[in-house]
Amino acid sequence: MYAAEFVGKFPVHREAASVSMAATNCIKNPVLLRPTSCNILNMMSSRSPMTLRCSVDAKPVGEDVFSVTSSSRCDVDYLGESTKGDLNVKFDHLEAFGIDGQATLEGPIEEVARTETREAEDLLRDLGIQSSSSRNSPRGIFCTRTLNLRSISAIGYDMDYTLMHYNVMAWEGRAYDYCMENLRNVGFPVDGLAFDPDLVIRGLVIDKEKGNLVKADRFGYVKRAMHGTKMLSTQDVSEMYGRELVDLRKESRWEFLNTLFSVSEAVAYMQMVDRLDDGTIASDLGPLDYKGLYKAVGRALFRAHVEGRLKSEIMSKPEQFVEPDPQLPLALLDQKEAGKRLLLITNSDYQYTDKMMQHSFNRYLPNDMDWRDLFDIVIVSARKPEFFQMSHPMYEVVTGEGLMRPCFKAQTGGVYSGGSALMVENSLNIHGDEILYVGDHIYTDVSQSKVHLRWRTALICRELEEEYSALICSRNHRASLIELINQKEVVGDLFNQLRLAAQRRTKERPAQTLAATNMDDEELTQSMQKLLIVMQRLDEKIAPMLEADGELFNKRWGFLSRAGLWDKSHLMRQIEKYADIYTSRVSNFLHYTPFMYFRSQEQTLAHDSYSYYHSELYRSGL
Repeated sequence: MYAAEFVGKFPVHREAASVSMAATNCIKNPVLLRPTSCNILNMMSSRSPMTLRCSVDAKPVGEDVFSVTSSSRCDVDYLGESTKGDLNVKFDHLEAFGIDGQATLEGPIEEVARTETREAEDLLRDLGIQSSSSRNSPRGIFCTRTLNLRSISAIGYDMDYTLMHYNVMAWEGRAYDYCMENLRNVGFPVDGLAFDPDLVIRGLVIDKEKGNLVKADRFGYVKRAMHGTKMLSTQDVSEMYGRELVDLRKESRWEFLNTLFSVSEAVAYMQMVDRLDDGTIASDLGPLDYKGLYKAVGRALFRAHVEGRLKSEIMSKPEQFVEPDPQLPLALLDQKEAGKRLLLITNSDYQYTDKMMQHSFNRYLPNDMDWRDLFDIVIVSARKPEFFQMSHPMYEVVTGEGLMRPCFKAQTGGVYSGGSALMVENSLNIHGDEILYVGDHIYTDVSQSKVHLRWRTALICRELEEEYSALICSRNHRASLIELINQKEVVGDLFNQLRLAAQRRTKERPAQTLAATNMDDEELTQSMQKLLIVMQRLDEKIAPMLEADGELFNKRWGFLSRAGLWDKSHLMRQIEKYADIYTSRVSNFLHYTPFMYFRSQEQTLAHDSYSYYHSELYRSGL
């Protein structure tokens, strides 16, 4: 039995913070309100200041009032999602609320829902909480395939750039330095080169045959390209790639920049392409083409990781490389307390994982919790993507120094090395779409767990925050650009009709309309001349504006998710294909609760605009 007493004067709007604190206390100690109790919900939705003094005699929310749909009794809802984990009211206990459930729902459900929605929005606003329908923000969670979090039994997490966000300039900068040092040691000319993270963005593709870095649209057509560190003109791109599509299945040629870990490698490679082109790479290094050069840079960076100096430096000074997120451990704690079984599945070794997780998690967890207390199972040295594709031996980590012994089944609370996703499923007795896996690598984390196991997936892309802000700041620019393009389209429509009329006139055939047929030759010619000049001047205005679109995000490559004004990038197509949801950081889950139902938005089609146009005409009676 809980007792709660709220005393004070709360002008709802002027002192929303005080009201929110009172409501938060009530939420942290869930109660069932008796008929004689002061209803905190009514207090919150009141529009005038009030004095409140009430003692709530209540009992905890429990199984006698609510039931949770189990996996054995679950069905699918009208969107095809499992109802497992849904909370249900036991109608024979509604009198505990002091209300008659049927009486409160009298009338058409549309009217009841409309009223309840308004009251819910008011209460959410007074509590300082955004409703899910208005969470379009840099910290939003965006849905490509409908996902009911309530039906998820386990949530697996990658660590690097997922639970752990690194300072890109610091981490990738040091990786670049070690890579260049290794290249220098084998004779490559690297003097005068410096790490430039703005040279590349995630989602670009390295063309190892031509020494180019390209940005492709959702169909694989190359829209922008850079040879070495020099951007190619639109004409050069058209001549070079007019007949070719980017095909990521051809790994011998194309290398996709899946993650921020790719930044240092791509910067080093493109700079070395310049050195290869200008002839400063010594001939005694062997006859190098662009493919051979890529292998050399890859080997140098691989040595930087394998030799351990880079990770040793990061472990000794984590505060210089890691950007902790105080909200992140709390988001995971909410999920765990909601009954989700949390998994950590990382390719990093145990010592590095333990050091980084201690640094980023322990100080933000309550009651002296350790990061290990959050996770049911921890898998290190997982060897993804093979972890999702095949079976490897699994070892239990039994000491803090990382000593291991063979094992065949994971136990709750254990730390393991290697193994496979199927072993995890069998150990938890959870399979397929009951597991959500969260990672930053579109291939290693997201596509492989989706393709091979049908796990639900979430992609973490920190750059979304910067891109979202850049899109907001460029709204006026894009609106002006679209207006000019629309103007050219209308002018162009008229010009094309007059051009067709002139063409038919040479064959002594009538134009499309009587008015166009009756235009005299001089009027037709002058009209076409004027319209052509207008279109040419519009082109002169539109072209540089198109080139500048997205430069607030990156001056060379534009927006991460776009390949042109309207089209999606190849990266965005990959995200839509393999990630059910995507967001900028894991802590964004904190604002959505572990019970969120993510519903995908309507996907617009090319002919949707025409349907909309005719429906508007129908409504207006035209």
